[in-house]
Amino acid sequence: MSICNKKTLLCLAVSGSLFSVSYAANANDHHDHNHHDGEHHESEHRHHDAHVHGVVETNIAQDGDHLLFEITAPGADVVGFEHAPKDDAQKQVLANAVKTLNNPNLIFTLPENAKCTFEEAHVSHNLVNHNDHDDYDHDHDHDHDHHDGEHHKEHGKHGEFSAQYEYHCEAISNLDQIETQWFTYFPHTHKMTIQYLGDAGQKAASLTPKSSVITL
Repeated sequence: MSICNKKTLLCLAVSGSLFSVSYAANANDHHDHNHHDGEHHESEHRHHDAHVHGVVETNIAQDGDHLLFEITAPGADVVGFEHAPKDDAQKQVLANAVKTLNNPNLIFTLPENAKCTFEEAHVSHNLVNHNDHDDYDHDHDHDHDHHDGEHHKEHGKHGEFSAQYEYHCEAISNLDQIETQWFTYFPHTHKMTIQYLGDAGQKAASLTPKSSVITL
């Protein structure tokens, strides 16, 4: 069960209230994606223009003593490819990435005096093989009998990771900054966009390998 199913209010905050912030802050980043959205089916080569490679989106919502992170990252940023693993080496890279993503304490550092305890993670991706077709969620319904040819190729074109983390913070008022080590574990990423909604108000920021702390 995903965290969003449990924390509806937090998820609505992440997907709804933050939308206006993220839209304004990242309109230029998403322009390329939207501009090519109707064209990305033309060739396997051109689909790379449809992604903003090197950019990872992170939404953070705080409600009371709960803190929820939601990360969306292109497969290329996390593992260096956007398709199902083609050999044992890529399978190992994928397994290591999933293991890291399931341990957010490696990725984020919260102030000790905020007394935040990690409670739950939900990590998913769509870099799957043909036989794993039904193991991940789809954004739309389709004929499940049609498993071959271009249909599956289309699903593989936008390899993506999603991660949600829930923390409980006994002294949430002391949460004055968040630091990330994402760039250390996933060096293909050049920028992480952050949208925050909580008691400190709404904030939008862009983190880089040389500037990896957001002040709340």
